[in-house]
Amino acid sequence: MALEQKLHLKLSQKLIMTPSLQQAIKLLQLSKLELQEVLNQELLENPLLEESAEEVKPEEAETTDQKNEAEEEAKKVETKEKDKEKDSFEEIDYDAYFQDYIEYGYNPRMTEEHEEFPIENTLTRPPNLTDHLTWQLNMSDASPRTKEIGQFIIGNIDEDGYLRASNEEIMTSGGYSAEEVSVALRAIQSLDPIGVGARDLRECLLLQLQFLEVDEPLVETIIRDHWDMFMQRHFVQLAKSLGIDMKTLEGIVEVIKHLDPKPGRKYSNERAIYVEPDVYVQKVSDEYVIVLNEDGMPKLRINGSYRAMLNSMDSKQDGETVNYIKDKIRSAVWLIKSLDQRQRTIYKVAESIVKHQREFLEKGIDYLRPLVLRDVADDIQMHESTVSRVVSNKYMHTPRGLFLMKYFFHSGIDSDTGEDISSLTVKKKIQSYIEGEDPRKPLSDSKIMKILNDEGINIARRTVAKYRDELNIPSSTDRKQIF
Repeated sequence: MALEQKLHLKLSQKLIMTPSLQQAIKLLQLSKLELQEVLNQELLENPLLEESAEEVKPEEAETTDQKNEAEEEAKKVETKEKDKEKDSFEEIDYDAYFQDYIEYGYNPRMTEEHEEFPIENTLTRPPNLTDHLTWQLNMSDASPRTKEIGQFIIGNIDEDGYLRASNEEIMTSGGYSAEEVSVALRAIQSLDPIGVGARDLRECLLLQLQFLEVDEPLVETIIRDHWDMFMQRHFVQLAKSLGIDMKTLEGIVEVIKHLDPKPGRKYSNERAIYVEPDVYVQKVSDEYVIVLNEDGMPKLRINGSYRAMLNSMDSKQDGETVNYIKDKIRSAVWLIKSLDQRQRTIYKVAESIVKHQREFLEKGIDYLRPLVLRDVADDIQMHESTVSRVVSNKYMHTPRGLFLMKYFFHSGIDSDTGEDISSLTVKKKIQSYIEGEDPRKPLSDSKIMKILNDEGINIARRTVAKYRDELNIPSSTDRKQIF
């Protein structure tokens, strides 16, 4: 059969991700603080956007006396595809496109220049572990060679205070001798905080004992000669090996417990992360009211001066300028409409969550219902991926406290009553059982399973073990205390 070329016509429908739709998806997933940063950046980059003292609705982005003029301009700058994008916005499956934008980043907000003396406008941070050790090393009377090696050692100490380079690696880095490295390491290990520069936990504790001058010699003996037995909690065998009674051993263990396993942590620069709710849920009479948090959010509108400038220009003579202004108008219009769409979508999702979890808001954690994304998606007639983007990294302030919006979504466990129980409720029960147990006779996973089964919750032992692991609670063997 001979090969031949033919032309065929084919009709098909395909969803095209335009830049405007990409922007709408990005805005939907941002938290309030992230959105503020993006909007402030847009105000800097787009001269057609300006901040209004009053809230401006998307359809009122232009002033009243210029409304007809703005509508005329919008028709010029918006393509026919725009209407299709608007119609399909709430039905689109974002999952197919989200991966390309998951790493979306933002430029830091620019600040105004100030006339004050620069040092008054300079932010400082407290010294970290590296700074603290370097300062002490420079102030010491160590030789320049020792300080040089010591600086390399400091550079290889992690935030917990442990040295993550071997002596051989230190020697190779600058052609140093074993003796020189040993002298420098001792110099670093003599610095504050005590225990810094150790290679492992055992050495860290021994260094602390040297400086603390503990009176009980058996403390060092246990760490130096019976470390494995101590770590495996074989206390009866350990007491026999040392020839002491359990009461004496209990006192020694208490001394070891008071040593610092991570001496470098006190110089960590980790700071508290402050969150701001995106949604407030307030109870008014017998109803819960949804209020979106828009405090500090810039109210955007289109700059009328540039619109007037556009009308006075000749498109033939000032073609490049006209096109620039039209592009910026198009971008500004879509940003304002995307913001409005974002707020309305968040409101719908929050309203649905409150409707499903009303009993939790009224009575507490024991009444948290099983809820999945599909339940909310079906309720508000949107796609699951849209709901997923909305609840990502957003907080809801309720009469019960501040929660991530994802907190309200959990799978269910069967119960004898015929109603599923939230997995989070079951986890809270497991945690409360363990907190109230006898530390000398901790509850095993099988015992916890039996307690839950007796309460009418049908759960398997492996599920109990899984939930316990998710709560970062050790097994009953590891929780058991001899004294």
